[in-house]
Amino acid sequence: MRTVHLAGETDFDSWRDAARNLRLEGVEPARVRFVVGNGQDGLFGDEPIPGRSGNRSFKVSKAFVDLAREVMLHRDADRYDLLYRLLWRLQDEPNLIKVTSDRDVARAVEMAKNVSRASHKMKAFVRFRQQGEGDNEHWIAWFEPAHRVLEKTAPFFARRYANMRWSILTPDGTAHWDLKTLTFGPPARKEDAPQEDEVEDFWKTYYASTFNPARLRTKAMQAEMPKSYWKNLPEADLIAGMIADATGRTEQMVNAPAPEPNRRFDQVKAAVVDRAVTDDVVPENLDALNAALAGCRRCPLWRDATQPVCGQGPKRSRLMIVGEQPGDQEDIAGTPFVGPAGKVLDKAMLEAGLERDTVYLTNAVKHFKHTVHGRQRLHKSPSAAEIDHCRWWLDHERALVQPELIVAMGASAARGILGHTVSVNDLRGRIEEGPQGALLITYHPAYILRHPDPNERIRAQKAFSTDLSLAAAYLKSTGKVLS
Repeated sequence: MRTVHLAGETDFDSWRDAARNLRLEGVEPARVRFVVGNGQDGLFGDEPIPGRSGNRSFKVSKAFVDLAREVMLHRDADRYDLLYRLLWRLQDEPNLIKVTSDRDVARAVEMAKNVSRASHKMKAFVRFRQQGEGDNEHWIAWFEPAHRVLEKTAPFFARRYANMRWSILTPDGTAHWDLKTLTFGPPARKEDAPQEDEVEDFWKTYYASTFNPARLRTKAMQAEMPKSYWKNLPEADLIAGMIADATGRTEQMVNAPAPEPNRRFDQVKAAVVDRAVTDDVVPENLDALNAALAGCRRCPLWRDATQPVCGQGPKRSRLMIVGEQPGDQEDIAGTPFVGPAGKVLDKAMLEAGLERDTVYLTNAVKHFKHTVHGRQRLHKSPSAAEIDHCRWWLDHERALVQPELIVAMGASAARGILGHTVSVNDLRGRIEEGPQGALLITYHPAYILRHPDPNERIRAQKAFSTDLSLAAAYLKSTGKVLS
């Protein structure tokens, strides 16, 4: 009995060298065993493995080598023997790997698919938690992969999060990125990773806001997010409750009385539609402005939107908050900031001491601009021309509401207020006094939600909360605080 001692569970190079030499020596699969570490002596004793066999060679296809590298990462203890059986047969059956009906080939292919799937799940379900700040900032994640895919998958994270220091800890090993070099270390324990951070409440708020009970497909969800991963996902705490409430929420939606038809369209006469696109119309109040908005044809965005989304809030408010444009949920509801970005805004306003019903909320563009992908309507940023066309409505809103301070969330909102493009990063965080009142430019909540870099998301979130607190402090210093 020949015994091969491998240095580790994924020691492909040692397996390959030994397997090649054993095959050249003519050692049949039944007389070979592969063990990790020193192992134990076999039933028939332990014979030495020969060194490299002179100039003799044994060539196999690249397809087999690639397959073997993947199979080596599987947790099945028989994977070494399976691969050696295939290698043994390849000399006489060079096209064996193409015979997918063969039992050994089918088993190896299935194991490789499982490894690929485990790598994909790792990319989807790793959740970093922050430790330290500034130069000491480090993002750490604990993950338990189905197979030994850490080294295979870690380069993805090095590319994806190249500008943050991070570590991924697993029971098989650890990966570390220091902004320049990717290194690997020994296995870790779950206790070595942080258990929570301040980003998680923000993430849970966003995750819950995207849940639609009417579209719940539990089996499909669990196929994409197997329960074995839930214990390490912060949002998993919400899943059971959302599933339990889904039936009741769906029934509530179905049994709710149908909304009345949008009366704004009934109020719009041909003359109003014609006059709404001219610059000489001066609406007397917000009701008249909103009625005219229903017939707006100043740009083509009205064609694909469900309805225009008017501003909402007191007819006179000391604070006006302006966003970019309605989203999918706002377009359906006809109300600004009721989707995921609205949840982030509500939370930040609450922390700043600003109550929603005291603030006038509106957007620089009044119709939802989007592209259709399958059954989804995906946000598409408005062009400068579309923002400028819609500025006519925003100017009238500002004149009627007469806010002391305007908070412009994002570059589109800032352009709608100022009439030209500015950099949010350059101007945010300070209040500028102007001829038409005070202006504070900050990030849009959607920027915080959509940015792919978690480091940037948490920075932008902190800046956004700070800016709204600055707005509240300004209003308090100039008069009675909004409450």
